[in-house]
Amino acid sequence: MNKPSQAAERASGSSFYNGMRILPRPQREAMFEIYSFCRAVDDIADDPGPREPRLEALEQWRSEIAALYAGSAPPQLAGLAQAVRAFDLDRGDFLAVIAGMEMDVLADIRAPDRATLDLYCDRVACAVGRLSVRVFGMERQAGLALSHHLGRALQLTNILRDLDEDAALGRLYLPREELLAAGITTREPAAAVADPAIGKACAAIVALAQAEFEQATAIMAVSPRRTVRAPRIMGAAYRLILDALIARGFAPPRERVHLPRTRFLLIVLRNLL
Repeated sequence: MNKPSQAAERASGSSFYNGMRILPRPQREAMFEIYSFCRAVDDIADDPGPREPRLEALEQWRSEIAALYAGSAPPQLAGLAQAVRAFDLDRGDFLAVIAGMEMDVLADIRAPDRATLDLYCDRVACAVGRLSVRVFGMERQAGLALSHHLGRALQLTNILRDLDEDAALGRLYLPREELLAAGITTREPAAAVADPAIGKACAAIVALAQAEFEQATAIMAVSPRRTVRAPRIMGAAYRLILDALIARGFAPPRERVHLPRTRFLLIVLRNLL
């Protein structure tokens, strides 16, 4: 039996892992490499240490991606370099992910305007989708559209799910416009998410996420099933999380919402049949 790659081992503790295991081996290994890259730069963004060393670490990643595309990948990126060659992955998408993580490092994001939130979602989620759809083998225009809509749906669901965890890190991703419409004027994360009116601000993001899921579902419905099996799984799983958040409500105090492992495995099985 072949030993799992380091990238696969790094992904093995995530829900992502079970969704990717169904792919043919070349695609599976490429997705594990993409996940490993995203996890590495995300860890830098979430490190509670000083900002300057984290900015330097992200800049080092830019240098390593540049070296990879110049044909001299560092040894630790040999697997990622193979994925780039095999699936013609776009350097700009890797750089977009790094830039998205840099937004979290330069300053804690607090009640961004909608344009800034859109940019953040594109960098940290849609760019990952653009890399992924190349691996899945989707037609270009359909793949770009799916990465946009599904990426935004997943990221908005994460924002709604992680309100309290993000506030503990000094972050508040709900857009300023929706907070003000709900009568919440503070940009202090802990105070904002403790406001009884927070549910009104979240409702607008719920509606936006639902619309993005609908767009993504429509794209996948007319795409070759073999190319959208993995995004179907992730979309279905996150849609269940969003539904659970809606059922729970957003008024404090909020219990953490989890997708039971058995529910996720049922989604995987349904998409294998």
